[in-house]
Amino acid sequence: MNVQLDTNILTRLAQPSHPFHVVALAALRNLQSAAHVPCIVPQNLFEFWAVATRRVEDNGLGLSVAEAKAELDKLKNAFALFLDGPLLLDEWEKLIVAYECRGKGAHDARIVAAMNIHGTKQLLTFNVKDFVRYTDVTVLDAASAGSMSSPLAGP
Repeated sequence: MNVQLDTNILTRLAQPSHPFHVVALAALRNLQSAAHVPCIVPQNLFEFWAVATRRVEDNGLGLSVAEAKAELDKLKNAFALFLDGPLLLDEWEKLIVAYECRGKGAHDARIVAAMNIHGTKQLLTFNVKDFVRYTDVTVLDAASAGSMSSPLAGP
């Protein structure tokens, strides 16, 4: 079964010194050992780039363009990448209206829209509260998934 990764998982994987790096790795290992396929969508890559190239002082990773590009390449090679299609915009618009998304929530809605288009029902994140509104998505808490015996248990 495919499990969508939230962008915060990707940013933690790119930060070996961050305390959640080990947690993100453990959560991924648990998913993969249960024969689940971690997947990403272009929205993850857009969001990752924004964080990766932002200054550390501004809550970014402070990577150069070359370093960020190398990280993007790693992500695209490490995870199944589901590309955007012509149905994505309509699905996203449906979600932002139905769930009254505002501000940054529109980015999360785009990830959920892509999940809906690709038939992915589970999402791994450190920010469970950002996705609980979406009733068709099972949200997996990465902090719990890194130590739980069943990676499919919800938060």
